[in-house]
Amino acid sequence: MKATPLLLSLTATLSLSAAQAQKNNVPASLFQSIGKKGGTLTLSIVSSPQSFNYFAVLDNNSYTILNNVFDRLITLDPLTNKLYPALAESWTFAPDGRSAVLKLRKGVKWSDGQTFDADDVIFTLVDLASNTGLKANQSAVFKVGKDPLKFEKVDQYTVKVTAPKPYGAMLQALTFVPILPQHKLAKFNPLKDPDGYMKAWATNTDVRDIVGTGPFMLSGYTVDQKVTLVRNPNSWRRDPAGNVLPYMDKLEYLIIKSPEAQIAAFRAGQLDSAPITGAQYPDLKQQELNGAKFNVIRGVGLNNPPVHLAFNQNDKDPALAKAFSDLGFRQAMQYAVNRGRIIDAVFNGLASDPGFGVAPISEWYNPLTKKMLGEFDLKKAAARLDALGYKDTNGNGIRNAPNGGPDLQFNLLHAGDSSTMPGIATILQSDFGKIGVKLNLQGITGSNVLPTAMSGNFDAVILSFGDQPDPQLRKDIWQPGGALNYWHRAVQPAKEGDTPNMSAMQPYERQIYDLFAQAEASGDQQKRKQMYNQWQLLFAKNIPVIMIAKPDSVAAFQSRIGNYYVKNNAVMYSPYTVYEK
Repeated sequence: MKATPLLLSLTATLSLSAAQAQKNNVPASLFQSIGKKGGTLTLSIVSSPQSFNYFAVLDNNSYTILNNVFDRLITLDPLTNKLYPALAESWTFAPDGRSAVLKLRKGVKWSDGQTFDADDVIFTLVDLASNTGLKANQSAVFKVGKDPLKFEKVDQYTVKVTAPKPYGAMLQALTFVPILPQHKLAKFNPLKDPDGYMKAWATNTDVRDIVGTGPFMLSGYTVDQKVTLVRNPNSWRRDPAGNVLPYMDKLEYLIIKSPEAQIAAFRAGQLDSAPITGAQYPDLKQQELNGAKFNVIRGVGLNNPPVHLAFNQNDKDPALAKAFSDLGFRQAMQYAVNRGRIIDAVFNGLASDPGFGVAPISEWYNPLTKKMLGEFDLKKAAARLDALGYKDTNGNGIRNAPNGGPDLQFNLLHAGDSSTMPGIATILQSDFGKIGVKLNLQGITGSNVLPTAMSGNFDAVILSFGDQPDPQLRKDIWQPGGALNYWHRAVQPAKEGDTPNMSAMQPYERQIYDLFAQAEASGDQQKRKQMYNQWQLLFAKNIPVIMIAKPDSVAAFQSRIGNYYVKNNAVMYSPYTVYEK
């Protein structure tokens, strides 16, 4: 395959010298100033971690903690979202888009003193990340079509990744995977006994047995109270002045379920930082201006999860399944979503219109979709429902399914413990009610919302999924048949790894499926962009889910904390670069 100039240019940008990587092993954007050693950083999570085994659970609380314990091969500069070296200090990406060679960082040790090398990488990529028997496997991003990538150990500090076809997102896919220790976990035989492996490193494990290469290591866990981490004595990271990172001696996560309680704990000085909502922003900002010893910042983040509304197209109620599968019905309901009111009332203006699966600030965003979100117009919503035959035939204020069918009412699943989802749900309930559609609000614990949706046990749901620097990294969500494509489960394969049920796909779904497959197998970045542009237009036209809003990055932190700031409208912060002033 002859390399195009664009692909050659991309290859050049994806190749780093070992000298560059060793000198700059942490993105400079994370440093407003050089910090000093010592102190404790106290943060919060909303629920207890379900496990300390990264690939065993789908749990953001576990991931929040473990991202401090384990490293990736490649990461992203939070300012530019460009690839940045981590455990892989340099790499080359072949001009034909079919292979990459990664040079691993020498001298890295696990927190127990054992040497990190290519065996750990191959074990993680083959036995864990590509293992479809594990609950949190990442096999979807390590396939081109049905064909898996091949991972080879070249020598102790070199790994080669090979694809059966050109794979433009190969290196970006590697940013997903935390590398785990072979010497600790291989004994659980994850390939032969995935169920047994997923019981390893449960939260009752002696935390001294859990080792990583990250900046911190686990040192204690008090159930439903807090998780404690301390500095990894073998941390390989350095600041621009050559000082060992992290700066902090200790990192604590307090388990505080209520958003209001989190803010109260922050105001009392018990937390060093807290995520805040748009509704909380003005009061806290005013307190800062009045001399409070904390700072409140706002930025726009690529990975801030946009909120969407989805209907279960395979609902157990046939009348609802028919309605939800009808594009005309979804168009009607999109007219009834008041984004402006939600952004103002729930986010206090600190949110914006989302894209269709791609953040508007992303280089992959298709600006032609901006005008396709749909206006808020209850008259048009009502007229569309009338035309579809959904009318109030019994005079009770609720529309009925066509031909005198049942009332048009259904449950709206949402995170009842969220600081924003109940407000969004209430606004939807009010506006839908004005056009004769009754919503029954069903608030549950946030960590259970996605699993419930994926089980198919819902009518409608509001959820938030993050945008990614490369759309291919979200194919599990947006490609029909993907593991997280939960609103139309009929297209799911009979078992993981099989071909999706193509016969159950709508024509537009098949088009989207093919576009993702073609973009995945292309090394030409310009052609990939064109295909993702087509996908976004199909998404906007057929609205498989209704996109609602993309929150800003808003946070508060104590004034004593350094290297927590906004640069070029992005929030710069990492537990291993912040310090006590």
